[in-house]
Amino acid sequence: MTAQDRALIFYDTETTGINKDFSQIIQCGSIKTNLKLNTLASQNISSSPLPWIIPQPKAFLTNKKTHLFNINNSHYQMIKDIHLQWREWTQDIEGIFISYNGHSFDDELLRRQFFSNLFEPYITNTNGNSRLDLMLMMHNIATFFQSSFEFPLFNDDGRISYKLEDIAKFHGIRTDDAHDAEADCKLMIEVCKILSDKSPEIFNSFLKISSKQGVMELLRSSGFLALGEIFRRHVFSYPVVFCGSDKNRPNDIALFDLSYDPDDIIDLDFIEINKIIQSGGRDTPIKKYKINKTIPICHSNLIENKNIFDISFDELNKRALKIQNNQDFIDKVSQALSDRMVSFKDPEHVEGSIYSGGFASFKDKDLMQQFHLLIDDPDNLIKISRNFEDDRYRIFAERIISYLYPSQTPEDIQNRYKELIDERLSSDGPWGSLKKAIDETELLLEDNDDSEKQEILNSTLKYLKSIRIS
Repeated sequence: MTAQDRALIFYDTETTGINKDFSQIIQCGSIKTNLKLNTLASQNISSSPLPWIIPQPKAFLTNKKTHLFNINNSHYQMIKDIHLQWREWTQDIEGIFISYNGHSFDDELLRRQFFSNLFEPYITNTNGNSRLDLMLMMHNIATFFQSSFEFPLFNDDGRISYKLEDIAKFHGIRTDDAHDAEADCKLMIEVCKILSDKSPEIFNSFLKISSKQGVMELLRSSGFLALGEIFRRHVFSYPVVFCGSDKNRPNDIALFDLSYDPDDIIDLDFIEINKIIQSGGRDTPIKKYKINKTIPICHSNLIENKNIFDISFDELNKRALKIQNNQDFIDKVSQALSDRMVSFKDPEHVEGSIYSGGFASFKDKDLMQQFHLLIDDPDNLIKISRNFEDDRYRIFAERIISYLYPSQTPEDIQNRYKELIDERLSSDGPWGSLKKAIDETELLLEDNDDSEKQEILNSTLKYLKSIRIS
């Protein structure tokens, strides 16, 4: 199945804060379109904060969602509805899930909250689905295609802004409702329409590399690739070519920066190549990336300005061919990637364990399905929670049961639930601090004269004080 057979699913979230492990999604908007960017369906869903979540005042100054403090929709129900809707949208056609800075935030938060609500967390890039971070795509466009798609300046020193709201406004798109999840989906669609109209080849090239297979097809094509990145609002351009992959971690690949003469590098012994791989950094001849995330690359054939690099395209193509034809060098790079010692600190709290505890067993997956089917039957939910093999899923199940059915929860589960709330609201930890959030809100109230901000901060302060443990 090709990108031409797929649906596009734009999504965005509004949250209680920016900590991926301890913040909560309170609104998720998603819009399904066809490849012509015509809307086919949409979902806009919200929930109130969970009792152990500490809302951050600056987050609510941005998203203005204080009315969600008291709505009657549980977090579990919101996450369930998102998961069901996305599965339905991709049941008969594979989807490309498109976000803006989603690889760093929205997608990570959604994965964690699917996980903590006992749903399959990798829905955006499994079962034929793939994902694309529009912000990283913009990095490449800002670097190589500004004659086709202009960017606003951040200030007078020439640095550009790649904020979605600024780009949309610059291109004449109304941004009155920016920082609303559904409205931001619409901004993404409108920006993509402009890009697709002006440069359909560029837009389609990124749709093709939304999947691992698409990335590898591009990496293994002849000629060299153009990598464009934005760092501290400045653009950086690199002519690159694929030069190796990790045998143990197949998502990890290496690109050779053709600004360096291959003749100076390809005959280095393994020890020297390994030093380059281990050193990392931006200014090395070998750069490491992951093919399960958007890489801001395109084929050099798409670039009209043949003088964009300090080296001619003919010379860069010759250098690329030297790398591609030197299997010994590719093998050494691949081996150096595979020999890296990659260790992850075991998370102290269950919220951060999505990548460290392994995948669910078949038994636990079956229990999760039963849990969702019997969500209206607390007695059976309690039985299911006690039978999970993985303690993480037991803990998550107990939290859902205690929140939805407080009067029907057995004493041992209820005690653990009360301990959780007491810990989160009465102590200072990676989840934040209720006292600090209250103090920060009061300081922001003193510093803001704007009536709308005052109203938001007063509502936030009222909610924070209402959940304080005496």
